[in-house]
Amino acid sequence: MTSNQTVTTVTTVTTPRRPGGPVSRSAERRGGELLSIGAVLAFLREDFPEVTISKIRFLEAEGLVEPQRTPSGYRKFGPADVERLAYVLRMQRDHYLPLRVIREHLDAIERGEQPPALPASTEARPGPLEEADRELVAGGQGGGVRLGRAELLAAAGAEEGDLAAWESYGLVVAGPDGGYDADTLQIARLVAELGRFGLEPRHLRQVKAAAEREIALVDQVVAPLRRHRNPQTRAHAETTARELATLAVRLHATMVQAGLRGRS
Repeated sequence: MTSNQTVTTVTTVTTPRRPGGPVSRSAERRGGELLSIGAVLAFLREDFPEVTISKIRFLEAEGLVEPQRTPSGYRKFGPADVERLAYVLRMQRDHYLPLRVIREHLDAIERGEQPPALPASTEARPGPLEEADRELVAGGQGGGVRLGRAELLAAAGAEEGDLAAWESYGLVVAGPDGGYDADTLQIARLVAELGRFGLEPRHLRQVKAAAEREIALVDQVVAPLRRHRNPQTRAHAETTARELATLAVRLHATMVQAGLRGRS
């Protein structure tokens, strides 16, 4: 089946083999029913409250699910499609697996094989620039690559209105080409997480201001090194800047945690 396949009826399909087992009992009750993307979203949100339509479309664009299409072009998802989506979301949420690895799991399941073993420990969430985030930017080559607007929304689990608000307060800034890099993706995810605790973009201006003061402090130290004529010294300036930034962030986090403990 291809993503351009036309569906002549949208009532029932044969239920295919379920990759990785059932998502929930309610999935079984749906039988062979074909679902619109809105219905799939409502169903998945029972187990994955943060999923969005943009996320589903992103996973389709990545080839992890291939819904059928009606003659008018509307997506229709069968039970196997919903199961694949749930499997992908579960592997991302519970095991922080990159899409490349999840695709290998699904391919193995399709061949009737056992998927690769999961990592021994999945307690720690990957860092901001580790593979689970880098996979979402084209080519995974680091700072020069870009996510488009739709891809950023899908990766951050956000809506267009959220991103517009973040940009209006300067929390998220697009590059000159209109794209977003891996650091901006991590900022968007963190802002979205804070939003679930009721912190709105206007509340986070203080965090942005504190970050700008720390940036100015680091610049004050490394500016003479960056102006040096020796290329090695200038390269050392960037290493020094990263080390100072790491120390500043650790100091900030420790001070906040110590202050909160003092209030308990």
